[in-house]
Amino acid sequence: MTDDLRTTMERVGERFNLGEYEIDAYLAVLEHGELTASEIATETDIPQPRVYDTVRSLSDRGLVELRESRPMKIVAVDPDEAFGDIRSSLSEMVDELEARYTAPTRDTEAVSLVKSRSTILRYLEEVIESAEYELAVSLTPDLLRRFREALERRVDDGVAVELLVTPASRAPSTAEFDYDAVATETRSRRGITTPVIAVADGEYSVYATQDALRDDRDRYGVIFNRSALGFLVSGFFGTVLWSTAETVATDGEERPFPRTYASIRRAVKDLHEVGGEFEATISGRDVETGNEIRVEGPVVDYEYDASEQVASFTVDDPDGGRVSVGGLVAAFEDVEGQEIELRQQ
Repeated sequence: MTDDLRTTMERVGERFNLGEYEIDAYLAVLEHGELTASEIATETDIPQPRVYDTVRSLSDRGLVELRESRPMKIVAVDPDEAFGDIRSSLSEMVDELEARYTAPTRDTEAVSLVKSRSTILRYLEEVIESAEYELAVSLTPDLLRRFREALERRVDDGVAVELLVTPASRAPSTAEFDYDAVATETRSRRGITTPVIAVADGEYSVYATQDALRDDRDRYGVIFNRSALGFLVSGFFGTVLWSTAETVATDGEERPFPRTYASIRRAVKDLHEVGGEFEATISGRDVETGNEIRVEGPVVDYEYDASEQVASFTVDDPDGGRVSVGGLVAAFEDVEGQEIELRQQ
């Protein structure tokens, strides 16, 4: 099955209320002409107990035929026949809807709950596309394929992309997939419960469970749009998910300086790995007063460990002397760094 076909079917699935299991089963039956329920379970990742409900749902939509034999056979219906009767009416409906359409005002709520699978997917794409200098994403292999082109555009634009693929057992191998084209660094993680996440520039983020994108059960996604609570998603990604994942690929390219960071973890990692002398400009907040602050000067020290769970650095500011900089919700340092720029001296 090609990635383009899979993506197209997912888009069709959104409109015809097909879940991931139904899409997988339908494509498997189309490819083979007919299958039994056990053969569908073998060909896909659908659990055996869910196969019968899945194929009956497809049958109700006229996409397959069920032949009551022993074992029951699921037979493909010609797609031209299955979808042919809706082509003209769908085209007419779209034309009429376009004539009535008025573009809505963009939702400016800081925190939103969304339930629809298609809405969660739309926000994931929007967050990915909005990243200007830093993007952290946790995706399933299917979502990786779906957003491949969007991720490639971010890399081409010089955005630093940290990509987590989960579950690791289903992640494409480096021989099958060009990870360097879509990410600065890629890691994989075992857990099937690992959530789907996208964080752009440490501000705009979406969080959803894999269940919310797998079927129609009562699950939600959470959108943080320039919200101060967005750091929860970014911090969770860095300290819980990224630090417990295995490296798959790094692009090996030296991105030019200056570089901008929302994550102090990434900033200090670059200080450690690149070496040499740096100057930094930090926009953030005074940890004691909460007042906005801007600090600038040479980097004179940093703290970093291989687990990436300890990260801070110190600059020598001409106006304020030595100032220590931590990440979001810093307590031990002087400044909570929200946006960091590093320049090589």
